[in-house]
Amino acid sequence: MYLGEQSGLKIGQATRDAFGDALKELGDKFPGVVTVDGDVGNSTRTEVFAQTYPERAFNVGIAESNMVSVAGGLASTGHIPVVASFAAFLLCNAYDQIRMSISFPNMNVKLVGTHAGISIGEDGPSQMGIEDVSLACSLPGMVVIVTADAVSTKAATAAMLEYEGPVYLRLGRPKVSEIYSAGDTFEIGKANTVREGDDVTIIANGLMVAGAIDAATKLSEEGVSVRVIDMHTVKPLDVEAVQKAAHETGAIVVAEEHLAHGGLGSAVAMAVSQTNPVPMAYVNVGDCFAESGDPQGLLDKYGLTVAAIVEAVKKVK
Repeated sequence: MYLGEQSGLKIGQATRDAFGDALKELGDKFPGVVTVDGDVGNSTRTEVFAQTYPERAFNVGIAESNMVSVAGGLASTGHIPVVASFAAFLLCNAYDQIRMSISFPNMNVKLVGTHAGISIGEDGPSQMGIEDVSLACSLPGMVVIVTADAVSTKAATAAMLEYEGPVYLRLGRPKVSEIYSAGDTFEIGKANTVREGDDVTIIANGLMVAGAIDAATKLSEEGVSVRVIDMHTVKPLDVEAVQKAAHETGAIVVAEEHLAHGGLGSAVAMAVSQTNPVPMAYVNVGDCFAESGDPQGLLDKYGLTVAAIVEAVKKVK
């Protein structure tokens, strides 16, 4: 059973596929956009853009650090480089170059990390970006976005190209549930409330938003009214939405496909502790590396499930 199925959500595109389509569609609107790829364009879907705009696509080979440095150079000449690779390769392999060539000089570079989280499955821990959000958030001036479905990914792609400054967009490999409809709003730094509720709030991002909706549906059968917030922008965090949720519902659960430290949970906890402390619980990968396996089996084994979210809600209420 996929996340979102219990609520009747339909399966849609993978977020990486939606990104590839959006980038191609936006090519004419943003003539300054170029792609810089590390020989995985068929996986990150930048190849869709490259096939349409070959003169604006650069493949530097399997050399992520050089790839980021090239992007910094292109940005310094007025281009809008979109640098794409697996999240683990991009943030872990090229962190120093991102720090010194992108973040420190505040370059207008868009970093796109695909195949994030443990849901990439059989590729195994060496290719699972489970610390990428933490690393990206630690960089001064870096906007960090984690989208939940295809529609929001396409909107986020346009928003990051409009935004002046460095952005990290986190995407996944598996197909995910359709949460939004065409025309729904997306604004960097502004969370979306996808379900209203008064008793407790679940704040999630990525594929865990669909899981949060499932959990809210299940809990409603027990008389628990659950608010679900898609916190697609981890940085800058929508502190106002967090404060409002804490004040109005009195308890918060955070669900994310990331390590326990440094991701969405840490950001939300910081905001809550500074304004309106309430009971909180967390659903995440924990403090461990996962293993190779079937994507759904890995989500089950490491507790990224509807049942785990329901249990967390009952812990804080």
